[in-house]
Amino acid sequence: MFEALSDKLSGVFDRLRSRGTLNEMDVAEAMREVRLALLDADVALPVVRDFINKVRDRALGAEVLRSVSPGQQVVKIVNDVMIESLGGEGAVPINLNAAAPVPILLVGLQGSGKTTTAGKLALRFKTRLKKKILLASLDTQRPAAQEQLRQLAEQAGVPSLPIIPGQTPVQIANRAMDTGRREGYDIVLLDTAGRLAIDEALMQEVKDIRAATNPAETLLVVDAMTGQDAVTTAKAFHDAITVTGIVMTRMDGDARGGAALSMRFVTGAPIKLIGVGEKQDALEDFHPERVAGRILGMGDIVGLVEKASETIDHAEAEKLAAKMMRGKFDLEDFASQLRQIEKMGSLSGILGMLPGVGKIKQQLENADIDKKILKRQAAIISSMTMKERRLPDLIKASRKKRIAAGSGTTVQDVNKLLKQFDDMTTVMKRMSKMGQKGLMRNGLSALMPKGMGQQRRPF
Repeated sequence: MFEALSDKLSGVFDRLRSRGTLNEMDVAEAMREVRLALLDADVALPVVRDFINKVRDRALGAEVLRSVSPGQQVVKIVNDVMIESLGGEGAVPINLNAAAPVPILLVGLQGSGKTTTAGKLALRFKTRLKKKILLASLDTQRPAAQEQLRQLAEQAGVPSLPIIPGQTPVQIANRAMDTGRREGYDIVLLDTAGRLAIDEALMQEVKDIRAATNPAETLLVVDAMTGQDAVTTAKAFHDAITVTGIVMTRMDGDARGGAALSMRFVTGAPIKLIGVGEKQDALEDFHPERVAGRILGMGDIVGLVEKASETIDHAEAEKLAAKMMRGKFDLEDFASQLRQIEKMGSLSGILGMLPGVGKIKQQLENADIDKKILKRQAAIISSMTMKERRLPDLIKASRKKRIAAGSGTTVQDVNKLLKQFDDMTTVMKRMSKMGQKGLMRNGLSALMPKGMGQQRRPF
C-alpha cells in the first residue's frame, strides 16, 4: 500500500542521516521533498500543510540542530508527527459498551466492501470475543444483496435475519433489533445500502436507520484504493451522520495510501479496522504507530509476531523444532513448514513488516521471492511418494522426471528444491552437533558453509 511513499521518504532520510550537522536550509530542503512525496501519495493538501508545519517547527529547535545525530532526530520527529496524523498511539477498539444486543451500523458507498466487512466482523466477534452475532441486510436497493450477506453469514457460522420481501430498511432494522432482544444476541450487525455516489436519499435513509436503532458504533467503510474520493466520502458521511469509526478496505492493494494519512485529520473519526485481503479472517486492528513504522521503513515486528501467533500451529511447530535440533528433518517436515508460511499471507506483506527491508526490496524482487514458488515447491513434494519424502537420497534421474511431470514443473525445479533442502539439512545437522552451548560460543558463523563463516582477524 505505502511502497512508493516509503521509498521516497527513505531516500530523504538517508541523505539527512549522512550529514554530520544540519542547518535550516537542510531541514527546509528535506521538508520540501517530504511535502512532494506526501502529495504524490494522494495525501490531502490541508493534511500535508499541517504535517510539514508540525515537523518543521519541531525540527528547527536548537536541541535538534545541535544534537549528536540531528538527521536521526528529524526522522524521529517525522515518525512522531505521522503517528499523530494517523490517530495517535494504539488501536482504537470497537465500542461494545452498550446494553445487549449492541447495534453496529455499517455505512458507505456501493462497492466499498460493506457487506464483505460485515461478514468479516461477524467472524471476528464470534471467534475472538465469543459473542452471539446476528447479521441483518438493510440493502433493498442492490439485487441479491441480502442473499450475499446470508451466504457470508453461513461462511462465518453465524445466523442472518430471514429475508421478508417488501420491508423498508427501517422496518428490517427494527425487526433485527427485536429478534436480537428476544433471542439473546450480543451484537446485531446492520449492513445498510450504498449508492454509486452520495445523494440526499442515501443520507436520509441512513439517518432514519440511525435514529431507529441508536447504534453503539456507526462504522464508515471506505475503499483505500479510491484515494482522495475515499476522504471526500468520509467527510460527507461524517458531516451528515457523525461517523464513530472508519474501516478501510483493500489496504493490501497497490494504491498510494494517502487516504489513510488524511482520514483522522479530515473527519476527526479514527480508523479502527483495515481489510487486508479477501478471506473472512483478513481484518486487522489499525495501529497508527505500526503503520507509521512500515511507511518509514522501520517495520512492524509486533504485527509480524501477532500474525505468526494467530496462524502457526504451535504443537506442530514445537514438534518440528525438536526434530530439527535432533538433525532429523525430512521433506515431509519441509512441506509442513511451507504450509505454515503460506498461512501467514503474502511474502511481500510479511517482508514489509521487517525493518529495513525497503532498502533491499529490489534485490528481493530480483531473487524472485514469490508465493508462487511456495506453491510450486509444495506441488513438487506432493508428487513424491511418502518413502521419497522420508528418504530424499532415493530421488535420482528417473524419479526426478516422474516428480516433475506429476507436479507440472521441470527437473531443474526439482533439483532446486532438493538443493535448498540439502542446505537446510546441513545447517540443522551442525546445530544438532554443536548444541546450544556450542552455538552460543561460536556464533552463527559456525553454521555457514566453509569459507563463509570465518572472518579475517585484525592485525
